[in-house]
Order: sequence, then C-alpha cells, then structure tokens
Amino acid sequence: MPDENSIAGRVRRYAQVSTAVGGLAARLAGERYLGIGVNREVHAADLKAALGGLKGPLMKVAQILSSIPDALPKEYVQELAQLQANAPAMGWPFVKRRMMGELGPDWLSRFSSFEQVAARAASLGQVHRAVSRDGRALACKLQYPDMSSAMEADLSQLKLILSLFERYDSSISTNEIFAELSERLREELDYSREAKNMALYRLMVAGEAGVHVPETLDELSTRRLLTMTWIEGAPIASFDGASLEVRNALAMNVFRAWYSPFYDYGVIHGDPHFGNYTVRADYSINLLDFGCIRVFHARFVGAVIDLYKALMTDDDELAVHAYTVWGFKNLSREMIEALNIWARFLYAPVMDNRRRKVDEAGNGNYGREQVQKVHGELKRLGGITPPREFVFMDRAAVGLGALFLRLKADINWYEMFHTLIDGFDVSALEQRQTKALTETGLTLPL
Repeated sequence: MPDENSIAGRVRRYAQVSTAVGGLAARLAGERYLGIGVNREVHAADLKAALGGLKGPLMKVAQILSSIPDALPKEYVQELAQLQANAPAMGWPFVKRRMMGELGPDWLSRFSSFEQVAARAASLGQVHRAVSRDGRALACKLQYPDMSSAMEADLSQLKLILSLFERYDSSISTNEIFAELSERLREELDYSREAKNMALYRLMVAGEAGVHVPETLDELSTRRLLTMTWIEGAPIASFDGASLEVRNALAMNVFRAWYSPFYDYGVIHGDPHFGNYTVRADYSINLLDFGCIRVFHARFVGAVIDLYKALMTDDDELAVHAYTVWGFKNLSREMIEALNIWARFLYAPVMDNRRRKVDEAGNGNYGREQVQKVHGELKRLGGITPPREFVFMDRAAVGLGALFLRLKADINWYEMFHTLIDGFDVSALEQRQTKALTETGLTLPL
C-alpha cells in the first residue's frame, strides 16, 4: 500500500523538514554551548515559515507545543501559536484516486453530488462537501498521502526538538510529553477511531441543548476517509464584537461542551482551538474534529476535584494526594508549592463565587507571569517530569481559558463548575464510562 509507513516515505519526509529542524538544532547548540547569540524572535519566525508550508503532523505538533505551558521559550510560542492549517489542498486527481481506493471504482455513484474543490484544508487531511443519495449535506474528510510515513519521521524530529530544549533548560523533563503526543497523534491517523470518538461524544452530550456533534456515515467511511453530516455554523472568532449576552452564552456552551464529558465520563476533547467550534443561529455550539480525544481513569478525574478542594481549604495533604494520583513523583514541599502556583492560576475562575472574567488583569498575556514564576521555581528545584496524562489536560485548560479570554465572557464560573462536580462519585463515573466506551467500541487506556 503506497500510504503505509515506509522507509522511502520517511526519507522523503526527513528531507522536507531537516532544514527547519536542523537549523533550530544548530542555532540552539550555538547559543547553549558556544556562546553565540541567537535572535530568537527572528529564528522563531523563520521556523514558523518553514513549518507553515508543510502538511502533516509536524505542523500540528508545533501548534500543540505552542499551547503547552513552558514547553518552549516564549518567542517560539508566540510565533508557532499563529500556525494555521492552511497548506494548499490536494487537487482533483488525488481526490479521485483516494476516493476510488477507499470506496471502490463506483465511488461517485454513492453520492448525489461531490464537490471537486476542497472546502477546507487541514494538517492531516482536507474536507470536501458532498450530498448523500438521500439528500443530506455531507463533509468528506480525506487523509493526505503518506501521512503514516510523515508521522513517524516528524515524531523523530519532535523528539530531537524536545531533547534540544531540555538540554537548554532542564526545568521540565519532556519524556512523558513526547510519549503522550506520539500516542495521540498516531491515533489521529485512524479515521475509523475518530468515527468512534464522534459517536462517543454524541452519546455524552445528548442532553446538552447547546452542543451539537456531526453524525458519521459508517458505510462511506474508512481508516483514511471520514464521511459525516455537514453542520452549518459561523466561526466563533467572528463573535468578538457581539453583545456581552451573546458572548456569555457562547462561553457557557463551550464550557459545557468540554467539561460535561470530562466530569460525567472522564473524557476530554484535546484540541480546543478556535477552529474546532462553530456557532449556530441560536448561539449553540458545533463541536468539530474528534481525532484528539483523551480518556482518563475515574480516579484521575476525582483527583482534579480533590485538588480544587485542597486549594479552597488550604489542605496540603489532600493536594499531595491529588498530585500523586495524577502521577507526579518525589514531590517535596517546595515542589508542591511551585505546582500550586500554577494550579491556583488554572482554578482561579472557579474558586471565586461571583461574576468575573477569566483573567481580570486584562493585559492580554494570559498566565505568562505565572508560567515564568513556576518555571523559575521548577528549575531551582532540579526540574520535574509531568505525567503524560497531565499533558493534554493542561493544554486543553489553557486553550479554553484563551477562548474565554477572547470572548471577554463575564459569568459566574464557580456556579457553572459546581453544577458539574456537586455530588461527584468516582464509582458512578466508572459505570457511565464503561457503558459508553463499550457501546462505541472504545477502550480505557492502560
């Protein structure tokens, strides 16, 4: 199969990305070991330009890394955060070959119509609009060629990048970050898994009037083709100038879309950037792209609530218990205090029983001071290894905070949070989770 992982495919991919990554390695090595000054702003912009023209995992990795607190220096974060999945779409000859390979030579007859020009081009695939034989509007997501080879090559480059930064600054060990990113990104190549994720989300948000999820057409889907219903909506970024009432309604629907599955089923949508939400006429939310889904054991979710309670009551023993359940090891009192700085920042809006904005400082630099303070403490204390389960949880929380910050939402986060956690029971979550995963053909990670 030409799209399977191959040595030749990986060699081609190495050639595509080696200039950008090799340049990064050389410059950082020069700065670290030879005392050569590096203009990080210029270099970060060059790196963004080099990566931005590539389809595939490395661009997605760059976006992810830019949203994980303290994974990269701020100059790189500021540039890589601007990366968008806007590489040119593949042309009609590719589309015809791929559709024939996935659905057979009569593939076009299985649709009432199929648009030749892609409606959207993303990092791993592109989306074409179509109409089913029974008249339903469809979205057909086609995976780009050689993505399996590109994934393995890009993960090797990612490991190099992370190891270089770790040598440059040892405050955070990147081993578990790499392991978690690798597993989640490999899962994103399996569109049959994404179809199951989508079914899981339809089940979990069935009672949420403000949240909508597309429906998969299994008979028109494969591992590299995902066909789903097309759901109309406006970009959430287009509501920046809307009234406070509208912006608050959007924020509350996004809050429920993300946190209700987590506290009810132990599941998070690990890619909460603006492009994965669209808005209907009634201001309800369409949740899109289910490639990056993380399922947590019930005890992990329980520890999230335990840490919240510990911070609310200054209970150090309960905080230690929560961090230990999450997988942090060898925690000293000073390390706990450093972690609590970041935890208090993340939990701040839901610890304050009043209407407020997520970031009341209003300086547009969400969490930067806290990140720098925690970074300094972790470095002074010899560094820390974040458990892999923590990576996407932290990333998603910061991503959502940035969305709420952009909407300038002013609501009582404490009240909303307590509608989800009051009466929380680990055993009940386990039962709901087991039933939902069984129904959708998914499993709980080890």
